[in-house]
Amino acid sequence: MAQSAVRKNEIIEKFKTHGSDTGSSEVQIALLTDRIMYLTEHFKIHKKDHHSRQGLLKMVGQRRSLLDYLKKKDVNKYRTILKELGLRK
Repeated sequence: MAQSAVRKNEIIEKFKTHGSDTGSSEVQIALLTDRIMYLTEHFKIHKKDHHSRQGLLKMVGQRRSLLDYLKKKDVNKYRTILKELGLRK
């Protein structure tokens, strides 16, 4: 199941950097993290869903790229978002 519009709007409101922000690195990372956590729970039930697992791996790679970009651009924002989302490092 895709993210509900309500859940997506909550995440955008929490991580936006200015009034009409919907696509900054922080927002994209938060949305990807939410989807990754949902799919992780999905795979605990549906162990043989290999097609969706490919999508999960793609999302993890995309999030890693965005985190690397944010780390180069602004280390303080990078550390903040890692702490807020509960990611390692």
